[in-house]
Amino acid sequence: MPPLRRRTLAAGQTLFAQGQRTQAFYLLEQGSLALEIGHHEGAASLLSELAGPALLGLAAFVTARPSSFEARATSPSTVWAIGDAPYALLMDHWPGFARALMRRFAEHFDGNLRLLGAARHAPASERLAQALDTLAHEQAAPVDAEGWCQLIVTQAGLAQRAGVSRQGTNAWLRAQQREGRVVLGYGWVRWAGSAYPRAAS
Repeated sequence: MPPLRRRTLAAGQTLFAQGQRTQAFYLLEQGSLALEIGHHEGAASLLSELAGPALLGLAAFVTARPSSFEARATSPSTVWAIGDAPYALLMDHWPGFARALMRRFAEHFDGNLRLLGAARHAPASERLAQALDTLAHEQAAPVDAEGWCQLIVTQAGLAQRAGVSRQGTNAWLRAQQREGRVVLGYGWVRWAGSAYPRAAS
């Protein structure tokens, strides 16, 4: 198999910028990345916070278009760049690779549609719950026997994803914590999800 390129990123270091044309897509082996969209006013909106292992940058690579977001490390991270030759080999000769990518695209598209629908029609509480459920899918967070999954997300990041104020997000999380559905930590949330599939108890 053609060699893959390995990169290590310090916290705060950019893997690729918004508008950049990439020659590869990436496997985040370990660490965490923030995916953000910048606006012309200089502000940025958080799309997602990924925890390894996870794939990213595939759409820009496959379509040969500039990336629609920036990927920035939020902790020391290791990534592998998968360029044209490894991609062709995996697609043509690795059983199941293409199906796995199709599933990833489908889950991502479904999650975006759910968030879009929630942003237009649902109250803040439903948008926040949906944002956590979508994060659980994106991060492939394992669910324990009691139905809990741990997600890498800050309260500010969750507020941005759900389109809810930070004050409203904080109040909802505290209420969920009192009801025993959320455990809050620094940069993470344990979530007994509403729609996310739970393990059998």
